[in-house]
Amino acid sequence: MADVHLSHVTKRFGKVLAMDQISLEVQSGEVVALLGPSGCGKTTTMRTIAGLETPNAGDIYIAQEDMQGIPSHKRAVGMVFQDYALFPHLSVQENIAFGLKMRKVSRTMVHSKVRDVLKLVHLADLPGIEQRYPHQLSGGQRQRVALARSLVTEPKVLLLDEPFGALDKKLRESMQVEVRLLQQQLGITTIFVTHDQEEALTLADRIAVMRDGRIEQIGTPNQVYESPRSRFVADFIGVSNFFSGKVEAEHEGGFVVRTARGMPIWLKLSLKQQISVGDTLHLALRPEKVTMVPFGDTPIPYAQSATIKHIVYLGTVTHYYTRTVHGEEIMIYAQNQDMGHDCGPMAVGDVMSLCWKPENLLILEAD
Repeated sequence: MADVHLSHVTKRFGKVLAMDQISLEVQSGEVVALLGPSGCGKTTTMRTIAGLETPNAGDIYIAQEDMQGIPSHKRAVGMVFQDYALFPHLSVQENIAFGLKMRKVSRTMVHSKVRDVLKLVHLADLPGIEQRYPHQLSGGQRQRVALARSLVTEPKVLLLDEPFGALDKKLRESMQVEVRLLQQQLGITTIFVTHDQEEALTLADRIAVMRDGRIEQIGTPNQVYESPRSRFVADFIGVSNFFSGKVEAEHEGGFVVRTARGMPIWLKLSLKQQISVGDTLHLALRPEKVTMVPFGDTPIPYAQSATIKHIVYLGTVTHYYTRTVHGEEIMIYAQNQDMGHDCGPMAVGDVMSLCWKPENLLILEAD
């Protein structure tokens, strides 16, 4: 059963169309990421769900209740803002208790709930934490207090607006895992906004990739990464090598596509894909799907001869930037455990054969 349901929701700011007939269902206990570049409408979508913005058209339901005319403080949602929005003049205890006091909860119950939620976010063991003020906390501690404040009222839906953006990389990654475990423990329906693809892949059950006020594609992390619908999605989630070309001929249960620069690519199709000789195709190939072997050492059809132009060593992985004899630029990601190949150390200027499975090529919709 859906805890959040949006039906053809539109929101304008003057001439700017921030939400363009967005429809979305978030099931009970599910985590959905709204992922996209700045200005795509993801934060407006979240603020509209929270009641902080009023849509121009469409319907919003939370826990099967129509939200039309319902103010934000009466919606069963908790929200963590990007800058945490803690009251600087209030202590940790007062910040967390603020929503409870607005709901006229008894003083005894407030103290009990604050203690419980501090345990939940692993702050209860810090001496004097309840009496500290936001400026006396680290970034991670402020993030936990903001999360505690949003959870203490026991909302049906948790909304997170880029909650880890102010944290350093290691703390951000640690908090992502911690928040995911907490969400699973509570079973709370969660929607979060991010422009960080790794964050979306780490936390979400489903990812809604947004562009220009619309949802371009929605699916599981595996679906949007392994089967992107468009070049925009393939380029925004992960890194891809892109090719465009015409279908030249049939070949061994597939087709040969020749790019504009003349490079032939052997392509295998799934049963649902219908193409014909003469069609123009837009293709993507993930860098980790490409391997390199010494030039001339492989009998694989349509292996591409390429020269290494640049190498970037990143510890666990090495990025190789190559150019084929046809002038196509192809990037390869190789894990440093075994380098992903058997050709030993490589250097700029080496000529290699690039290989990949034909079924790993992705056919994209034209942008």
